[in-house]
Amino acid sequence: MLTFVAKRILLLLPTVFGVVTLVFLLRPLIPGDPIDYMLGENAVAADRELLRVQYGLDRPMIEQYGQFLAGLARGELGQSIQSRRPVAAMILERYPATLLLAAAAMVVALLVAIPAGVASAVKKDTIVDNASMLGALLGISMPNFWLGPLLIIVFSIQLGWLPVSGLGGPLHIILPAVTLGTGMAAILTRMTRSSMLEIIREDYVTTARAKGLPERTVIFKHALKNAAIPILTLVGLQFGALLAGSIITETIFAWPGIGSLVVNAIYSRDFPLLQGLVMTISLSYVFINLITDLLYGLADPRIRLGGRR
Repeated sequence: MLTFVAKRILLLLPTVFGVVTLVFLLRPLIPGDPIDYMLGENAVAADRELLRVQYGLDRPMIEQYGQFLAGLARGELGQSIQSRRPVAAMILERYPATLLLAAAAMVVALLVAIPAGVASAVKKDTIVDNASMLGALLGISMPNFWLGPLLIIVFSIQLGWLPVSGLGGPLHIILPAVTLGTGMAAILTRMTRSSMLEIIREDYVTTARAKGLPERTVIFKHALKNAAIPILTLVGLQFGALLAGSIITETIFAWPGIGSLVVNAIYSRDFPLLQGLVMTISLSYVFINLITDLLYGLADPRIRLGGRR
């Protein structure tokens, strides 16, 4: 197992370096000039030049890249142009809230998708199957920017059951988690159903039934366990998507995560902050994929043993 983990981490290093390099190279492609935003278009040339020197924008790109890598090695992401605060500190303040929201949304998705997908596969071509697939179709068809305000109107304004926005007690996370997790639940339901339909036709499932094992044991211990690999793949990929896709949901519910930071950084042309946020989201994808690979090895020993039997 240690060899398997070491190989995955070594393969991760060039990916991380590539992500860091791409994030830096995207910076010149962002339209607008942050100096204009800070000083205004009527600022004198001397003030503009002084600010460019202060933020290192006057130096050649290769030199800026070297300083960027040196800062990363020290755990520094530069200073926000708008707030003049360290970018790393700003991200660390907000990132836990985004992780909390993404995790809550994934829990909502799994609690809905696994039972619905399993029931749909076991009761194939029945009313249970049709209802599950219809629900999945509706869930994947509802965008967050529509579902979020709808939930606010119904459960916050009309019924008064749940708070509208912000991060306070446990009730504050329900609406944004449901908003973010609904589309995920729809995708996972379809994947669970598809994987289960393949597994329940296998001979070992038929053998388990022939031995007289309870149907619940056959389905959840034998079939679902062996159908877990494609489900794990999708969960890993979609959890990374939740981190990036939470921007709209966080904006709707005024959730104090990195979503509002991304919006503000784009609006103010805050290159260092936007660069740090994009890199944070990208590296989150990379490390979540690493965790998914490690879970593969736990779920199926043949994977960590390189396919040897």
